[in-house]
Amino acid sequence: MCGYPKEQHMDIATRPQPFQSKETWDHRDHIKEMPTDAFGDISFTGLGPRVGKYVRVSSDTPSSVLYQLMTEQWGLEVPNLLISVTGGAKNFRMKMRLKNIFRRGLVKAAQTTGAWIITGGSHAGVMKQVGEAVRDFCMGNANKNNKIVTIGIATWGIVHNRNSLISTTGAFPAEYQIDEENQGSLSCLDNNHSHFILVDDGTNGKYGVEILLRAKLEKFISEQTKEKGGVAIKIPIVCVVLEGGPGTLDTIYNAINNSTPCVIVEGSGRVADVIAQVAQLPISKITISLVQEKLRALFPDTFDTFTEHMIVEWTKKIQDIMRNSQLLTIFQADKDDQHDIDVAILQALLKASLSHDQQGHENWDHQLKLAVAWNRVDIARSEIFTDDHQWKPSDLHPVMTAALIGNKPAFVKLFLEHGVRLEEYATQETILNLYNNTDPSCLFHSKLAKIIEDERFRCGLLKTSKLRLHHVSQVLRELLGDFTKHLYPKPKSTERPRLSIAVPHIKINVQKVTLRSFHKRSQGKLSCSMDPIRDLLIWAVVQNRKELCEIFWSQCHDCTAAALGCSKILKELSKEEEDTDTSEDMLALAEEYEQKAIGVFTESYRKDEERALKLLIRVSEAWGQTTCLQLALEAKDMKFVSHGGVQAFLTRVWFGELSVDNELWRVIVCMLFFPLIYTRLLTFRTMIERFEAFFMAPVVIFHLNILAYFGFLLLFAYVLMIDFQPSPSWREHVIYFWLFSLVCEEIRQLIYDPDRFGLLKQASLYINDFWNKLDVCAILIFIGGLICRLIPATFYPGRIILSLDFVIFCLRLMHIFTISKTLGPKIIIVKRMMKDVFFFLFLLAVWVVSFGVAKQAILIHNEIRVDWIFRGVVYHSYMTLFGQIPSYIDGVNFNIEQCTLNGTDPNKQKCPESNKENHQPVFPQWLTVLLLCLYLLFTNILLLNLLIAMFNYTFQQVQEHTDQIWKFQRHYLIEEYHGRPPAPPPFILFNHLHLFIKNVILHEPAGRQKQLKEKLEKNEEAALLSWETYLKENYLQHLQKQMKQSTEHKIRDTSEKVNTVVDMLELDQVKRNGSMENRLIFLEEQALRSAKALNWIVNTLLDNGFGSKESAPVIVSSKILGDIELKDKDETLFSPCHVNARNIHYPDSNVIRFPVPDEKVPWEVEFSIYNPPFYTAVRKDKPFHDPYTDSLETLMKINYNTLDGAVNRQSYCSPYVVQDGLPLNPIGRTGLKGRGSLCWFGPNHALHPIISQWKRNKDGSISRKKSRRVLEILAIKHISSEHWALLGGTLEPGEILPRKLKRILKYRFQETFKELMNKGSEVYKGYVDDPRNTDNAWIETTAVSLHFDREDDPALLEVKQNIQSNDQELSVRWQVVDQKIPLYANHKDILQKVVDCYNAYY
Repeated sequence: MCGYPKEQHMDIATRPQPFQSKETWDHRDHIKEMPTDAFGDISFTGLGPRVGKYVRVSSDTPSSVLYQLMTEQWGLEVPNLLISVTGGAKNFRMKMRLKNIFRRGLVKAAQTTGAWIITGGSHAGVMKQVGEAVRDFCMGNANKNNKIVTIGIATWGIVHNRNSLISTTGAFPAEYQIDEENQGSLSCLDNNHSHFILVDDGTNGKYGVEILLRAKLEKFISEQTKEKGGVAIKIPIVCVVLEGGPGTLDTIYNAINNSTPCVIVEGSGRVADVIAQVAQLPISKITISLVQEKLRALFPDTFDTFTEHMIVEWTKKIQDIMRNSQLLTIFQADKDDQHDIDVAILQALLKASLSHDQQGHENWDHQLKLAVAWNRVDIARSEIFTDDHQWKPSDLHPVMTAALIGNKPAFVKLFLEHGVRLEEYATQETILNLYNNTDPSCLFHSKLAKIIEDERFRCGLLKTSKLRLHHVSQVLRELLGDFTKHLYPKPKSTERPRLSIAVPHIKINVQKVTLRSFHKRSQGKLSCSMDPIRDLLIWAVVQNRKELCEIFWSQCHDCTAAALGCSKILKELSKEEEDTDTSEDMLALAEEYEQKAIGVFTESYRKDEERALKLLIRVSEAWGQTTCLQLALEAKDMKFVSHGGVQAFLTRVWFGELSVDNELWRVIVCMLFFPLIYTRLLTFRTMIERFEAFFMAPVVIFHLNILAYFGFLLLFAYVLMIDFQPSPSWREHVIYFWLFSLVCEEIRQLIYDPDRFGLLKQASLYINDFWNKLDVCAILIFIGGLICRLIPATFYPGRIILSLDFVIFCLRLMHIFTISKTLGPKIIIVKRMMKDVFFFLFLLAVWVVSFGVAKQAILIHNEIRVDWIFRGVVYHSYMTLFGQIPSYIDGVNFNIEQCTLNGTDPNKQKCPESNKENHQPVFPQWLTVLLLCLYLLFTNILLLNLLIAMFNYTFQQVQEHTDQIWKFQRHYLIEEYHGRPPAPPPFILFNHLHLFIKNVILHEPAGRQKQLKEKLEKNEEAALLSWETYLKENYLQHLQKQMKQSTEHKIRDTSEKVNTVVDMLELDQVKRNGSMENRLIFLEEQALRSAKALNWIVNTLLDNGFGSKESAPVIVSSKILGDIELKDKDETLFSPCHVNARNIHYPDSNVIRFPVPDEKVPWEVEFSIYNPPFYTAVRKDKPFHDPYTDSLETLMKINYNTLDGAVNRQSYCSPYVVQDGLPLNPIGRTGLKGRGSLCWFGPNHALHPIISQWKRNKDGSISRKKSRRVLEILAIKHISSEHWALLGGTLEPGEILPRKLKRILKYRFQETFKELMNKGSEVYKGYVDDPRNTDNAWIETTAVSLHFDREDDPALLEVKQNIQSNDQELSVRWQVVDQKIPLYANHKDILQKVVDCYNAYY
């Protein structure tokens, strides 16, 4: 029955029936499906704000629908692993240490691998343990992105308080209360699970409804493919078992049969301990008596409920479980190598995956993919990179790509440790593939997409353009700056196109490794540039992957330039990044790389100053033909530029050939009296012509220009104030000439292009400089003023314009004095304060205008004079800030003489509103005074103090970095005067004329001093970079040493050591307790055996007449002695028996065999409870077969052990016994009577030809493994089977070749094949351990070997030509012979005999 009360049924269910039906209640017939009325969010009352998801579903809901619900509606990310936790459903006790280990390990396994945990979902037993583990993790982890997905799949009918979950429109959230006191036989949901699937089959109070749906869902999820980080794998599943009862044993048994690895937690109790205690025993020792003994010890309360049949069934299932030991992992907390269960879980999966792949090989590659997908480098180190397998560096390239795309730096380090060379790995295809797989959320990805889309639009293409490296180069040049060259030059149009960005992810498939094949195609290709490590570093930097950047930077050669380049890229990206946190991370990483550049340069400067300065100005081909100094300046790396070594270099450039020790007054004296340069007043760095060296020094050029500029300003001021005549005087003509020289110099700066950027780019760089804008502005205003002053009508406006222009020329002095260490920072402060003033004026204008308009409208009626409107609204309001309060704003100081009534006097303001009779003000004085007070309050007190605070903040900010800012700013002035002609204006025109004749008329190449950029010879550059790399290693070692000596590291190291000592002490205590127990057991066993030996001696003496039985001492009780003898008997009882023929589930049916443990297989062994079911399948596909009935009358007509008509019923083994008209399986019991799906009672004969050849290498030689030759055989696989099999099958009566063999052989070749069979050698003839066998029907086969030594054997070629594999249900292939091949039944045993015949590898 359903278990619900009558009132909860529908009307149709309670309506009287026309007749009484004896039909049994079945949920498939007696319930009606309806749209779910329980779904949404679930919140547990009084247990915190955590909200989960839940849904009520039918028990036959398709797994695909549930999976879609979880991934799409609930938004769960596809897991990398599925952890199915099963065990005791009731509360049980577990040792505190084991409980802590389980909780910590389970959560760690789930959190590090991105797994889903699936349990029964109730607030009891193992489900509660899992929930509490997740709760503890969430409480200690504040990161919301690290939530663990815990899915509870429970039966709806056993959920207490389930009515609170019902809502036809969905509950958001549903308030659920845990009430364990009143739950009775029902169960409450666990509040620590994140999601619930509640399975309903229409029953109430019936447990276990969810088991089938859960099993189907887990199997479905495990068949899905997870694609992430360049790896595509089927989602692995593992079953973790704690405690448990009979249902748990069934779960383990089914999991093992489905090839699901299981982790058994020893010490948790009941079923888990039963399996754990027998796991190390050989199967022959796992007997009924042993299992009975374990059940008595571990199930003391419920042992009496175990029937003999149940104990036999347990024994059989445990034996079958132990036969698949590769799928079973016993977690023992007291072992030294098992501290956490997460390692055991992952080891179990790796052990299972290592068993075999589809080819039967050890699947190391698949293991590594799993470890990469889980991001568990510790597992990879301990379990995969061992001495058992040697990895070739090229084999690691695909997973290296996966680790890079998935941002798993620990694996990248691991692969580098095991021989991966970045120079060989980073081919052009690899780099392009990495850029194709950039994170879509990455800013660089969107910039790439924009570049490609712009190109498609520009070229008028219809399809998506392909990503090429020159697209990457365009974006990088935007980030690095236009002063660099393209890192990846644009290929010619004839080059073959590369990968397309339309393919967003390249996968590594478990069965067919597409990324591996991609790397194989890439082998032999040249690197995409001169520096592959640089390419990987840039790829990591643009995605802000700190750890990967660290790895690649430590590997690169041009490390100083690389660090500064990274800093520049990151700072540019941070400007455009919208996410604030990401932007801050980029800036922090940029600063870190600036520090790296400083660290390496410091090491270099300490060792050798001259070589360090060469590093500073060396042209780096790898970074766009720029220099470290230029990169630092463009990135505004002030700390680097302010470094003592960089400043020493700039000072050297500033002084030119002069010694930097010369004092400034000496230089100025020599400028005024140049013959003194030939005295000892000045010292030079080199012995060159002194006159030229002196006047070519930037410091001299600078001071000459200062003197000349002051002269220009003095003359300009003199003309404006004293000598400004209608007709220009000679002094004014001198100013014109002087200005013309300044214009020529500005033109020279505009068109001077030493780096060959092009005129447009050079013009852009010129205009971007603030002081150049000021110069152009001053010149243009001067020209405007000059035009006006030459026209008599605008003579005076021209003088005004030139006077204002003088102010601009004076402001130009600020740039000149930036070289001063005292004035330079102050000028920078002023510039920054100007920005503050601009924003302040905007706020001030709001108050000024609002107050001015309100005041003007209240006081003045219809003022139409614009100039007085401006004065009243803006000017008077502004001057009020400085204390000049208008007298007319109140009536006390009003004076009619100071204003005009009708506004006719242009020199007086219009009078405010007043009485026409006595001309007294009538406006509301209290209102205007109040407005004035509020205005002054907000402007004078609030806004002005805000401005002061802003100025103070700017001052403090600059003052803290005064030295850095000054050192950084002085470079621009030094660089300007380093490339400036030596003569000051206006004499600079002679230099301009010389340059014009030389470059334009004579077309001589422009010369350039090599102090700020120097291109080295290849040998010199290689030696310099090697030296830099050596110093970089020193710097990294120094950093590591500092980190180890830091207080934080010492505290963390001490904490880890203390935790290790505590764990060791706990482990030692547990081991001591365990050791004591083991010793007691050993002593007990030895005492019993000694008693048995003494008993034997006494009996022997008595039998030989020594003494009487009455006087003989009693050594041990007969009961204990019997137990000992029984154990010894069990140990010697085992004999080889069939295994596949005793699988509990008969294939292709719902029939369950009677459990038959190994010891009960022989017919000779008594098995009183043996009562197997009878099953004979209907075979419509077979024209001939024995009758379906077990009627004795019908069966007596069959002639056994002889040729029965066309049917050969003779056994290859020996004559078999016939009992009650049925033949008995010669090997023993199978747990099933009848003939199952076989056609004949007794032997069903089969034929299996084994066609083999030697496996060949690419050069044609025979492949060898462990010095033995390797065989290949033809194998066949049916679409419905998971195993490959030998060719052949069962024979029809009178046939020579099996029907399955005929299906793959061409018809014309079948006779020829029969002849080949006659020439073959018979290697086996006998019983086949087939899962279709029964007590009364079994398969026997003849295996014939057809081996071909030569690959050009005509018979072999003919076989290959006549094998047809176009049958959709059958697959045929050449299979490498290996012990781990997943072959059907006992075909491996048959294959072993072939291998022995040819002494081949197995």
